Amino acid sequence: MSLAARRFAITWHSNLLRRTSYLPRQCYSTSTPEASSKFELPSDPKEWAKLFKVPLAVNHRISIRNSDLAAKVADAFVPEGSRGKVIIEAYPGPGQLTRALLNLPKDRVRKLIILESWAPYLEWLKPLEAADPRLIVLEKDGFNWASYSEISELGLLDDVAKVDWKSGVHPDLQFISHLPSTIYSEQLVSQLFRAMPEAGWLFQYGRIPLNLVLSDHLYKRIGATLKDTAMRCKLSIVAEATAQCTPSLNFLESQPYEEHFHPIPGIRAMAAEMKKDSRAVGRPFRTMTAIPLENQLIPKGQMDAWDYCLRRLFVKKSTELRKAISTLAPNAQILIKAVTKPELSPSERLDVTKKIKDMDARDWSILLKAFDEWPFKPEDLTIYENYSGSRH
Repeated sequence: MSLAARRFAITWHSNLLRRTSYLPRQCYSTSTPEASSKFELPSDPKEWAKLFKVPLAVNHRISIRNSDLAAKVADAFVPEGSRGKVIIEAYPGPGQLTRALLNLPKDRVRKLIILESWAPYLEWLKPLEAADPRLIVLEKDGFNWASYSEISELGLLDDVAKVDWKSGVHPDLQFISHLPSTIYSEQLVSQLFRAMPEAGWLFQYGRIPLNLVLSDHLYKRIGATLKDTAMRCKLSIVAEATAQCTPSLNFLESQPYEEHFHPIPGIRAMAAEMKKDSRAVGRPFRTMTAIPLENQLIPKGQMDAWDYCLRRLFVKKSTELRKAISTLAPNAQILIKAVTKPELSPSERLDVTKKIKDMDARDWSILLKAFDEWPFKPEDLTIYENYSGSRH
């Protein structure tokens, strides 16, 4: 695991434990009449509000409520022609999308492994597990990196082949998740993209598709182009360098939010919150599919260097590269010569008059290649946090 991945896992898990440690545990039985009544979720949003009174610790958990939308999403994620899919679904909520996946033609889905940790939602998932042998419900957190190791340790992926990266998208295994409307979702998605060049996490099995239900705000940050200056960020560049990201459904299919998702905040509270927070519950949600690129622009073993350079240079995103380069380390100005040598082909040469915010993933790959080959680059990419470089 890379240094960046280790730092994220420790920070994320500690934050997660603080947020969820006081949530009540509940017991449930799949053999009672009450359990058997939980095969179908209600259609009335008011019933959802009564059944799933979300405490503060989980009120950012967004779930598809509308069964018609769930059916469309399931068909988009696992389309006609799919055969024998093994799906890991994280944070399904009470399982409207889970039900839609199970309602697809049975030859499309061979196994569905659920990661859900909130007891009130588990009460609506466990009856499905008792009724359908394809479904396995694990009381585990989908944001905890260790949960995925435990899936393997339980032997649940023993029947999944490891497919060579150059042999196409994995034909069987895929990952589906709702993403909460918080900054932690952006951190998680960033880690998923960062795992691709290293063939880490589930990508040890090959080029696994990611199917996400996420906020429109996060979708725009992931896919922001050079023209989207307000949204383009470090995440946009890493996504561009590692995956092909496309909408799974037309955006309008999942609009407006209040007709399709849970929870629904009060109108006044929602309006007030949306004015001050781009991640407020009630803002538009949508779907996205991310397919790892066959030819990764980030070579294996260089993710920490990319993370370091992006972090250091994006502080000066409105500055030309030739002036901002010194923020990387003492004497980093030498890298300008390395990326502008006359003998380089046009595809290997970098325009150093570009502003940091105007550099695309190819530009970053040229710079990082020079940085990696620089004999005096920092050995520990965390030791120059206080170095500010020369002023220009």
